[in-house]
Amino acid sequence: MNAALCLRRPLLVTGPPGVGKSTLAYAVTRELRLGPVLRWPINSRSTLRSGLYEYDAVARVQDARLEGAEPDIGDYVQLGALGTALLPYEQPRVLLVDEFDKGDLDLANDLLDTFEEGSYQIRELFRARAREPEVVVHTADAGGTARIRNGRVQCRTFPFIVITSNGEREFPPAFLRRCIRLEMSQPSRDRLADLAVAHFAERAEPYKDRLIQTFLEYRDRNPVAADQLLNALHLAIHSAEDVRQDRTWKQVLDVVLRRLDAAGTE
Repeated sequence: MNAALCLRRPLLVTGPPGVGKSTLAYAVTRELRLGPVLRWPINSRSTLRSGLYEYDAVARVQDARLEGAEPDIGDYVQLGALGTALLPYEQPRVLLVDEFDKGDLDLANDLLDTFEEGSYQIRELFRARAREPEVVVHTADAGGTARIRNGRVQCRTFPFIVITSNGEREFPPAFLRRCIRLEMSQPSRDRLADLAVAHFAERAEPYKDRLIQTFLEYRDRNPVAADQLLNALHLAIHSAEDVRQDRTWKQVLDVVLRRLDAAGTE
């Protein structure tokens, strides 16, 4: 993480589901006090443009007809999480690009220039720069706005970008060269115990050792995530003693610790 911050490179975090990949972004912003995390969840329809900004031309035309005058173009420009992260802040923003391997094959290559330059152009504002050299637009922060000059955004401090992947896809070599790579493994027994205590304090003590052992036995056979252990602990803490001793408790654990892959779904 320190290398990614110093070298101004994205941190590509890989590992099985539930090991805490996304949590790294929140841990860094809390530790360094860098403000709210900007999150860009990736799916098959995600594009570089959608990560940078959206322009609602249809709504602007409709409002112009209703008002009888051309409305301010900035009211119809919404910066995405990536576009907001690249604004010229004094301190770097933290951007979480979540589940990157769910994106289109071309997305990784499309991001290269933006990551390299730390800038982008809003074409609609660039075309209107002679009439409106400075425009106020909406950002990905709740209620946030930003002033854009001449239709171009250039970061002052490169954001700290955490890109998570479950390892479902290989990325192009050019993209991998521009990232600092971190592989996260499954948490050990001691790490799981620390996690249980961090969430439930002394309330976890009567149950954590037994449930961690049960969780590890499940994990040896099927893919499960640490938050499923926390769910089991939560149920144990808030269940009556006779429920925990009843044979239906095993059925409850089977549901809570259900495997994560498709073969385990019903």
